[in-house]
Amino acid sequence: MTTTVERPRVAHPSPSLLERAPKRRVSPERIAAGVTLLALLALSVAALGEVQISIPDMIASWGNAERFFARVGALSFPEPAELAWLIALTLGLVLTGTLLAAALSVPIAYLAASNTTPGNGWRAAARFAGVLARAVPDVVLAMVFVLMFSLGALPGILAIGIHSIGMISKMFADAIEQIDEGPRLAIRAAGGTRMQEFFGGILPQVLPSWVATVLHRNDINLRGSVVLGYVGVAGLGLEMSYAFKSLNYGLGLGIALVIFVLCVVMEIVSSAVRAAMLGRVGDRGSWADRLVGRRLVREQDAAARRPAPRLAAGWAERAAWAQSPQTALRRPWTPERVRNVAAGWLAAAIVIAGVWVCQINWGDFLTFWAKIPAVAVQFWPPTFGVYGAEVMFEALRETIAIALAATLLALGASLLLGSFAARNVAPNGGIRGAARFALVGIRGIPEIILAIVLIVITGLGMQAGTIALAVGGVGLLGKLIADSFEEVDRGPERALFATGATRLQVYGGATVPQGAQALVGHTFYLLDTNIRAATILGIVGGGGVGYYLLNASQGANYGMVTAIVLMILVTVLVIEGIAMWMRKVFR
Repeated sequence: MTTTVERPRVAHPSPSLLERAPKRRVSPERIAAGVTLLALLALSVAALGEVQISIPDMIASWGNAERFFARVGALSFPEPAELAWLIALTLGLVLTGTLLAAALSVPIAYLAASNTTPGNGWRAAARFAGVLARAVPDVVLAMVFVLMFSLGALPGILAIGIHSIGMISKMFADAIEQIDEGPRLAIRAAGGTRMQEFFGGILPQVLPSWVATVLHRNDINLRGSVVLGYVGVAGLGLEMSYAFKSLNYGLGLGIALVIFVLCVVMEIVSSAVRAAMLGRVGDRGSWADRLVGRRLVREQDAAARRPAPRLAAGWAERAAWAQSPQTALRRPWTPERVRNVAAGWLAAAIVIAGVWVCQINWGDFLTFWAKIPAVAVQFWPPTFGVYGAEVMFEALRETIAIALAATLLALGASLLLGSFAARNVAPNGGIRGAARFALVGIRGIPEIILAIVLIVITGLGMQAGTIALAVGGVGLLGKLIADSFEEVDRGPERALFATGATRLQVYGGATVPQGAQALVGHTFYLLDTNIRAATILGIVGGGGVGYYLLNASQGANYGMVTAIVLMILVTVLVIEGIAMWMRKVFR
């Protein structure tokens, strides 16, 4: 007889909740990306140490500012009629240039987007075209077009238009890649052409994002038009440069004040236009959106509370005119349709007025082709001239150091201000409104004007350029961070709130992790922007390679201009490559 004995069971301790939680596999590429980020952070800290920003020294140098403003005396302005004409001319060339860039960016974005491009070769070419347009400073483009068309508004329009393609086409392409593929694929399955796919399945989804991008770029171009005046582009920037060169500081600062007011007004108008065209999209919208678009919001809320029978009647009325293509051609003139048509005609009138006020000589487009070979010969071959390669590469290193230090300074302040400006992070509406207002005010100050004032206080050098870029970067990066935090999925935030988490725990456990990828991308975009802006600030003594760029252009040494532009292009391409790699790794 055989007996069986049950094997004694070994008691294993049950794993804890933390041990049972799924863990993400850490790939070597992710480790390499993290090491790269740390290396960039260390370089930024070293660059900040090299700049040697000293608050006590700045306070001690405040006497320079007092003596400067004592010499300036009272602010003065051009005659009212002349001032009105300069404002109209500046707004006209900025608006025309931005719209030119928007029109040219559509096909480039279509080819650059991964889900619409005909092939990888087309995509690489379109991406390179965007990076090239973004890498060449608009002031260099303005120099080239001034040689072709002489002084006036047209060089400014073309410089703004071509340079803006870099940013607008990139944002357009990113928006196309994020669409819902369902409508586009449905049109393709029904036998639709590529054109029908674009207008029926892509454009309606990306239009809100595209409108916001163009309006944002228009604000940037208005501030950038100040710099273009230093190379002969007509408008307020040219008058301000004449005033400073003739030591008429009262007039120069008076024009700077006018530009600041214009930038703030343009920001408010852009928000109003966005509110009128887009209405309330999710939870997005600035304080100006809420102020100007309050009526639209009330109408949407009233429609949502409307009784069911009236809704049914409305749908029945809409169904009556939409029953056939013939009846759809005779849509009733509802208040909404009247408002949209009126807004469209008003926009067209503004565009026509903007082109008219620029007084473009259209005949130049027929004759400038003959000037291209002669102008191109002046820019080739690239050379470092009497300075030599060692001096120029040292100047480029200074420019990169200024950009790194300014980005590091702006990142901390932007994260704080941008978080308080986000609707889902701010403790209350008052703090959010104050943060949004501060961001608008900071963005309204052109960096070059801030650099001029800081140079008066601290003297020529890297310190003034770094602080000017850092302050300007807070306005840009803070707004991008606020928008990104408002776009995160609210599910994880609500889940943490339901468990009794504090607002700070929700911010650190749900909001920041979801917005981390966008935060990395926006920070690299700011670094990219700061490198090009640091070049421009060198023109007014902010340090770096911009000083040599100004000397080369004023001395008609265009071969050196080409060499400097190529150095900037390579730098921007390297940063663009690192940014694309980071976005891919941390996706």
